[in-house]
Amino acid sequence: MPVPHLTNTLNAPTFDLEKRILTAKPTIEHWFRKQWQLHTVPFYCSVDLRNSGFKLAPVDTNLFPGGFNNLNPTFIPLCIQAMMNAVEKICPDAHNVLLIPENHTRNIFYLQNIAMLQSIMQQAGMNIRIGSLLPGIDHPVSVPLPGGEPLLLEPVQRKGNKLFVQDFDPCAILLNNDLSSGVPEILQNLDQTIIPPLHAGWATRRKSWHFSAYDNVAQDFAELIDIDPWLINPYFTACGKVDFQEKEGLDCVAAAVDEILNQIREKYTQYGISEEPFVIVKADSGTYGMGIMSIKDGTEVYKLNRKQRNKMTTIKEGLVVKNVLVQEGVHTFENIHQAVAEPVIYMIDHHVVGGFYRVHTSRGVNENLNAPGMHFVPLAFDTTCMQTDPSAPPDAIPNRFYTYGVIARLALLASAIELERYIQTPLSTLAMAETR
Repeated sequence: MPVPHLTNTLNAPTFDLEKRILTAKPTIEHWFRKQWQLHTVPFYCSVDLRNSGFKLAPVDTNLFPGGFNNLNPTFIPLCIQAMMNAVEKICPDAHNVLLIPENHTRNIFYLQNIAMLQSIMQQAGMNIRIGSLLPGIDHPVSVPLPGGEPLLLEPVQRKGNKLFVQDFDPCAILLNNDLSSGVPEILQNLDQTIIPPLHAGWATRRKSWHFSAYDNVAQDFAELIDIDPWLINPYFTACGKVDFQEKEGLDCVAAAVDEILNQIREKYTQYGISEEPFVIVKADSGTYGMGIMSIKDGTEVYKLNRKQRNKMTTIKEGLVVKNVLVQEGVHTFENIHQAVAEPVIYMIDHHVVGGFYRVHTSRGVNENLNAPGMHFVPLAFDTTCMQTDPSAPPDAIPNRFYTYGVIARLALLASAIELERYIQTPLSTLAMAETR
């Protein structure tokens, strides 16, 4: 099994961070328990982390995680137990659950994720059917999957304010569809419990909202264990009314890039870091690593060629990019077999249930790895993210993975706070997003 390792020598701040987190574990876990009592935790979540050797921070949080098939099979019992807890808290009467996935029929890896999610929920004691919103599916479709049972997709029907498939009457709807193109009418004003809530979808949610909430969480946590919050928190800002194709709103983006670069340089000077700072500009909503670029100077925003502008103009399902997040770039100095890697942590309820490494053989330490050509190493996490080894150094695998779990749970907490802030968002704002 490949074991990830740091290749850089600038690891003193992170080493100290890990040491502080390990030493403060009882305090941290007590603090988390209080937070889970105060806030409603998202049903499930995945967090992309970047470990630069001098900084460890979340760079993206997904409330509709799509990689359960990449988890270490050893941890499936942990997933099942966490799933039971999640259902008991959010929908205690749930017995029949309708799982609504993305509108994919050819993405076998994603469908394997759905099959694994279905299996976890079935083993947690629920009846699960897969309801498709894909236009053109008017009868059950069996999709063969490699090395497993075929996945049955059934057309979703609506009667009154309830959804169903054939003779299956669900008491809860679980979305694994991030609603990038908007909330379809069939999902609106239902009497059934919908998890995650509709306002968690990309039709309304913004990455900048999430990182605004994370700012507060990181500050509180930093005070708890007496660290510089920058060590776990990337600088960011947002720009609206941006059109890369028509070159509108670029002044805001360029100015934001330069401002964040200056902030990064100050921190690099403070910690004696010689790496070249960079900034990530990405769509303020959406997934799949689309609409994202790495920049080292604000003037680059004005010099994009046609291909680059097209890449930044539209994302998943043709959604037009009008708002962007300008975020501090966090280098990744982890690698597996000389390929650049970054950890992805999965949670069900507030339980860390495992993770994997996203690996890319043709990307650099300052580039987005969520891109075509990536692959996953599901067996990298050979211990749970809660098990530590007091006799080992802070950067030992079990201890490092615990630190990953802590930072991921901070992002999870930020998601809970984020959703609470916008729970009153009028449904009218969830209208179908503009596409082209």
